[in-house]
Amino acid sequence: MNFPAELKYTKDHEWVKIEGSDAYIGITEFAQGELGDIVYIDIPSVGKKIAKEEVFGTVEAVKTVSDLFMPVTGTVTEVNALLNNEPELVNTDPYGKGWMVKVSLADGADGLLSADEYKAIIGV
Repeated sequence: MNFPAELKYTKDHEWVKIEGSDAYIGITEFAQGELGDIVYIDIPSVGKKIAKEEVFGTVEAVKTVSDLFMPVTGTVTEVNALLNNEPELVNTDPYGKGWMVKVSLADGADGLLSADEYKAIIGV
């Protein structure tokens, strides 16, 4: 499994890519593997402010639905429109074309895990 070192992670299996005052957010390769084939993603619209650890959407796979938890506090500035017609991008490219939302950070990104810390949690 791949866990890019330049990303930060959460115990709830989201990843965060910080670029200045913005953050891209998606789910990890581990999470998408556990969910199976993803068929639908329900995520908030642009402009919504979401607090850290608040549910910000859901991922629907063939056999289950899973909540998405916001790893940072911020305002949604972009939603990945590709996922409307190609939700399977989360399975095939979770750290690239499968990102879910971009947020403007309200405060820092404290409390996130390094790749090694995340791997220890999931036992890889």
